[in-house]
Amino acid sequence: MEVLSESNTPAEMQRKLGEYFDAGVRLVWYLEPHSRTARVYTSVTDCIHLNENDALDGGTVVPGFRLTIREWFERAGRRT
Repeated sequence: MEVLSESNTPAEMQRKLGEYFDAGVRLVWYLEPHSRTARVYTSVTDCIHLNENDALDGGTVVPGFRLTIREWFERAGRRT
């Protein structure tokens, strides 16, 4: 999982994506705080876009994990 910032460039994130999958990673989540969306990659070329009404799902990589994008951002915004 990567939480993107304005300083992340598309070229940088594409390079990192390649590095992750070359290292054997099977699932990558890029979270975009400004738009409260996520991009879910199962390969360098296979991507789905999620909005805050959709849910991150761990699939076979993290079985049983499910959290809506909205809930993730709400939890991430809390300070304890």
